Amino acid sequence: MTKARAYFQLLKFRLSFTVAFSSAIGYLLGAREISWSRTLLVMLGGLLVTGSANIINQVFEKDLDKLMRRTEGRPLPTGRISPNEAWVFCVVLGVAGLGLLAYYFNPLTAALSLLSLILYGFIYTPLKTVSPICVAVGAIPGGLPPLIGWVAATGYVGEAAWVLFGIQFMWQFPHFWAIAWVADEDYKRAGFKMLPSPGERDLRTAFQIMTYTVLLIPVSLLPLVLGISGRVSAGVALVCGVLFLLMTVQLMRTQDRKAALSIMFASFLYLPIVQIALVLDKV
Repeated sequence: MTKARAYFQLLKFRLSFTVAFSSAIGYLLGAREISWSRTLLVMLGGLLVTGSANIINQVFEKDLDKLMRRTEGRPLPTGRISPNEAWVFCVVLGVAGLGLLAYYFNPLTAALSLLSLILYGFIYTPLKTVSPICVAVGAIPGGLPPLIGWVAATGYVGEAAWVLFGIQFMWQFPHFWAIAWVADEDYKRAGFKMLPSPGERDLRTAFQIMTYTVLLIPVSLLPLVLGISGRVSAGVALVCGVLFLLMTVQLMRTQDRKAALSIMFASFLYLPIVQIALVLDKV
């Protein structure tokens, strides 16, 4: 049971489920007729591929994870699972997830999922100790799940798919920078450069968090413009965006951990609320 639990922890289930949920949102918005069984298959494929990407991340960072309080108890730093065992599990999950998406949906869905895995595991992960640009790079695979879900439903990448990507892409910046602000001491112990240059918890960083939150508002209204969803979901996105923005203004005023923590928790709520509203108000 202990070994099984360690393998389950490698998945980072909550993170993987969030990603899979976003891909299901994209599928539901793209599908002409809703099939819950196929929606669950999209989620399962997304869960497996994301789990595989998360394992790559943990294998590469196992020595750095030992230095941080939030990660020192993970299976690889504690030795409960060896790197070789983790790689085998990673390959099994990745092949299963990509195969499922290619077989039940289309090759483009699998190809985009593989691209996301490569960007996250092999480019974003090593960049974390090199440059703050890692957040922008990581925002690409972070924004792809709803686009991938749309492609699973339609077989092509269209304007609507890019809009869904754009919302989740822009959301990544206040989300990750708020986390980086809260976990700054831990990240610095591991040498991670997550906050925007020069990497300090100051007014410049708070201003950038606010700027991307401002940009998120008009992007979140594009589904109404393109006829993906209606006015109710646009209203929900606008209200959530303004409330989100007010929290970033508070961070600019105080520049303290409490305000960053509020933004972090708000970001966890913002995305599912807006995405569920889009589905419920689908045109």
